Amino acid sequence: MERRYLLAAAPAAALATPALAQASRKIAWRLTSSFPRTLDTLYGAATQFARMVSEATDGDFTIRVFSPGEIVPALEAREAVSRGTVECCFTASSYSIGTDPAFMFGTVLLFGLNSRQQIAWLYEMEGNQKLNRMLYEKHNVVGYPLVSTGAQMGGWFRREIRSPEDLRGLKFRIGGLAGHVFQRLGAVPQQIAAGDIYPSLERGTIDAAEWIGPYDDEKLGLYKVAPYYYYPGWWEGTAMLHLFVNKQKFEELPATFRSILQTAAAATTLSALARYDALNPPALRRLVAAGAQLRPFPQSVLDACFDETVKLHEEYSRADPTYAEIFREMTTFRQDAYQWLQLSEYSFDSYQIRRLRR
Repeated sequence: MERRYLLAAAPAAALATPALAQASRKIAWRLTSSFPRTLDTLYGAATQFARMVSEATDGDFTIRVFSPGEIVPALEAREAVSRGTVECCFTASSYSIGTDPAFMFGTVLLFGLNSRQQIAWLYEMEGNQKLNRMLYEKHNVVGYPLVSTGAQMGGWFRREIRSPEDLRGLKFRIGGLAGHVFQRLGAVPQQIAAGDIYPSLERGTIDAAEWIGPYDDEKLGLYKVAPYYYYPGWWEGTAMLHLFVNKQKFEELPATFRSILQTAAAATTLSALARYDALNPPALRRLVAAGAQLRPFPQSVLDACFDETVKLHEEYSRADPTYAEIFREMTTFRQDAYQWLQLSEYSFDSYQIRRLRR
């Protein structure tokens, strides 16, 4: 697979190719989404991807998108694809850390890469090829990024967080390995699907919840039941959400259809990131106008989380060679990427922010 070709992917019209004569049979797949229809950014990305594939194949390859629960529950999507219950899914690879902690790296590196760096690692540093070779194919799936969310917020809290001590006993909806970090600090992490977050907060089943950022959080109505909106979401400098395809089904596809599938996924990834960058600023203004109270996580909380994250990575690396190798490669790349970022975008953005505040 040519990485640069994938990153050059553009609108659906650009995907069309005359080389479809070899792929004459009709193929119809089902895609189960972990994200509900109400989240037009995420569910909409899956439908956009399916539309691109159909248009590029003149309707010979169609993918029907299903909501959580229509085929399998939201958090069981990847497992259903591994079993062959459904051909493909759209989910967060981090939802599968109970199966293998290394699934976290497909989504994010805690205290790790931002959206552009994650994209660079997955495509240009061959991170996605390594994930497929070392991890995904072991679980009978082939994986490709489908959405990049950009940097996320730290979540909605019913009470203020002033120190690490305030995390003790906190019932916090948070997924992935970040939940393990909060658990080490005394919190009680909960992995809850998007559609269940609001009622859980409203009933007091949980005390706090993180989702993505202003636009999606507004859609879920979280500001109505938890007033304090914290930042940054240190566990998700970005989140890369994935298309997982059953390995046998992928290998049965004609070569042209495989290429179109990969290219459409790459195009959708970049389109979704652009959409979040456009939608989040006005959504944040609306949330503040509606009474949301922005709060930065205190330095003591960030430091405590960082220290526990370092310990967690060390422990998992000692226990699992796959985890250790992927972690080592990502952190090496992070060091190089931040040296460049400090000179380039960080200095430029910092100046602009200070100047425009005058």
